[in-house]
Amino acid sequence: MQINITGKHVDITEAIKKHIDDKLSKMPHYYDSISQIDAIVEYAHGEPSVEFIARGEHNKTFVAKETNSDLYTAIDMASHKLERQLIKAKTKERDNKSGGLAGLTDSSAQ
Repeated sequence: MQINITGKHVDITEAIKKHIDDKLSKMPHYYDSISQIDAIVEYAHGEPSVEFIARGEHNKTFVAKETNSDLYTAIDMASHKLERQLIKAKTKERDNKSGGLAGLTDSSAQ
C-alpha cells in the first residue's frame, strides 16, 4: 500500500510523517483492497485539518476529514473515522456475499 503525505501551508516533520504512517499502515487490516492513501495536512484559519483519502479496488474511495486545535489529535480522529468507514464497507461486502442458499428454509417439508 502506498501512502502519500502532502502539507499545505505547513512543513511536514519526521514526527508527523511517522505518526501518520503508524496510523495508516493498519488500514489494510480493516479493508484488504486498499491500494493507496493520500494524507493531506493543512493549516486553515489557524487550525490544522487532516484529510485522508483511501482508494481501493473498483474505484472505491473513502474520505475522512477532521479539524482540531491539536494536529496529532486531528490525525487520530481522522484515522479513527477512516477505520470505521473501512470496517463498515468490509462488513457490508461480507454480508452481501454470505447470502446464498443457506439462509433459505424448506417450506415444502411441512
